[in-house]
Amino acid sequence: MKNKIEELPIEVKPLEGYLLYIKFKNNEEKIYDMKEMLKFDYYKNLKNKENFKKVKVYGITLKWSTGEDIAPEKIYFNSIPLKDYKFEIKEMN
Repeated sequence: MKNKIEELPIEVKPLEGYLLYIKFKNNEEKIYDMKEMLKFDYYKNLKNKENFKKVKVYGITLKWSTGEDIAPEKIYFNSIPLKDYKFEIKEMN
């Protein structure tokens, strides 16, 4: 699948509960829940909060300092618009 330029992440912040706040180039702000992904062996290092917090925008996607990344279409299409997210959002400490 080819990504549209507008759907690319430009900012990411780790949140409590293994959530990610993501701002996209089209100015959409979304919340992506990583809890299900943490069940996979590939993401096991991210169960450690210090590792999870080290997420950055890397090219067209998100990447952690421990090497894990995630498909850009997954973060865009499987995230919830911030305005529709009904739960408390707190930055990860």
